[in-house]
Amino acid sequence: MRKIVILSVAAFLAGMILAFVTVFHSRPVGSNALASSGSESELASVFVAPSSTPSPTPSPTVVPTDTPIPPTATPVPPTPTIAPPVKTGPAPAPNVNAWSIAVIDGSSGALLYGKDPHRQLPPASLTKIFTALVALKNGDLNQEVTVQFDQSQLYDSTLMGIRPGETYTLKDLLFGLMLPSGNDAALAIANDIGGSEDKFVAMMNAEAASLGLKDSHFVNPHGLDAPGHYSSAYDLAMAARYGMATYPEFRVLASTNAYDVKGTRTWEIYNLNRFLRDYPGADGVKIGYTDNAGRGIVASATRNGHQVFVALMHCGDIVNDSVPLFDWVFKNYTWPANAPSVNPTATSGPA
Repeated sequence: MRKIVILSVAAFLAGMILAFVTVFHSRPVGSNALASSGSESELASVFVAPSSTPSPTPSPTVVPTDTPIPPTATPVPPTPTIAPPVKTGPAPAPNVNAWSIAVIDGSSGALLYGKDPHRQLPPASLTKIFTALVALKNGDLNQEVTVQFDQSQLYDSTLMGIRPGETYTLKDLLFGLMLPSGNDAALAIANDIGGSEDKFVAMMNAEAASLGLKDSHFVNPHGLDAPGHYSSAYDLAMAARYGMATYPEFRVLASTNAYDVKGTRTWEIYNLNRFLRDYPGADGVKIGYTDNAGRGIVASATRNGHQVFVALMHCGDIVNDSVPLFDWVFKNYTWPANAPSVNPTATSGPA
């Protein structure tokens, strides 16, 4: 009897062991999710229930390599509205011998008188107003420039007198650009600031567009006649006004009669603008001439703190055609009492 009981217990234990082994072998190895060799997404599914509608993975935006990415625009604070002077005198504008005329109030930017002021004409060396603006915006006056330009481009040109391979500061070159109207200085500046003449000219056109000047298009930095190279009396006067108001250096460039160049060589250069020496209160800006453009000037004069710009294109005489317009404005216009004073220390001319 005892033997039967022992055999029964042994059989029962053997059956239990066999059942346990069967169950163990029937379970997949590694079924524990945390110990699984599956992907990270499978692991995540253990903890995060999938959404009812899976969101598609957004495709990245592809920017073509030949499409420039525009820079983020810097907000420009609005310019306060300044009241223009009021015509209080009876005299009409003088009859001046010029194809195009723009007379601009320096404080308000108002067009006080115009004769076909938006006519697109060859600007000759008045182009260099924009050349100077781009150089002042993008360069450092003290940076040294190794002169580079193609001398074959300078046929029948006014020159500063520099030579390829020489070294001068940008300041020297800007005085050479504005005083003797050096086309060699214009090319040296363009090649240094822009990296090439074409790139610098693109910067000039961008500058005109940024100022809202729509009558101008440039194909070179010096102003020699070329197809597609034009500006207007209005654009040139407004560009000069902007330069005078924005860059103290521009005011100096526009009004200086003589300057000592100090670089590879040293010499004195002189301003070709007779208006600066012939009219009381004159303080700028630039003259120009080519056979096609004729004579042109953007002139500036300040009297009793009020600055006026006169731009003439294809005129007879830069001084004799400018003076009557300045005299007419100063005698026949009255500025508001609160009009800003552009240059209180300017010498007052005759009433």
